[in-house]
Amino acid sequence: MPTTKPAIQAQSLGVIYSNGAVALSPLDLTIEPGSFTVLLGASGAGKSTLLRSLNGLVRPTQGRVLDARGDSIAEARTLRRHRRETGMIFQQHQLIGRVSVLGNVLMGRLGYHTALRTLFPFSGSEKHQALDALERVGLLDKALVRADQLSGGQQQRVGIARALVQKPRLILADEPVASLDPGTAERVLSLLHGICRADGLTAVVSLHQLDFAKRFGERIIGLAAGHIVFDGPPERLDDATAGQLYGAPTLGAPVLEEIFA
Repeated sequence: MPTTKPAIQAQSLGVIYSNGAVALSPLDLTIEPGSFTVLLGASGAGKSTLLRSLNGLVRPTQGRVLDARGDSIAEARTLRRHRRETGMIFQQHQLIGRVSVLGNVLMGRLGYHTALRTLFPFSGSEKHQALDALERVGLLDKALVRADQLSGGQQQRVGIARALVQKPRLILADEPVASLDPGTAERVLSLLHGICRADGLTAVVSLHQLDFAKRFGERIIGLAAGHIVFDGPPERLDDATAGQLYGAPTLGAPVLEEIFA
């Protein structure tokens, strides 16, 4: 009987920064296709480092990351393909303020073009895809507005649309609601979760908020001081484990993680 390949896999993955701080102790992790996984833990626990290692934005000190085909993303060609198929959503949106909302969403198509092709306008088909993505996040009416004219929650929805226009297999979201008020944060997470469920996308989302992790995560991976200290469904995450996640020392990693956040 055929088995389903992981959406992404980390094998003995470890990261030590140049000053000797251990951001991730060697860990093994398998993410199943179509799952919605939450990385939970305090600042400096290793969430951002792990998430960015999964997309090659942080180079591991040891171990490797395998894509959905089982290929190591350390290979340049594999990494390009993997990034094209992986939508990234960042805490600070990473939008170009002076560019229109539509223009920002279209940036998600750049991975499909050569350097020379990027000198020419996007195709009509791609513009339709971008408009469709904006409609899904409720911002079609803002398509021609400058990105810096939007609220924080709206800007994060633009980030989701930009990821969707890539036609990704995998969504990686690094603290996507950390800068939002609770009500807006809940609406953005509900939107992201609903889209991933509807499209069958695999998602790995790092969060600080325990309540959001329990509400939206099908699987929670708890990190403390670069170690996985919990891995299971939300109903198994008790108060004692939560205390371990938020009370553990971070070995100097918070400053480094802020740099890479």
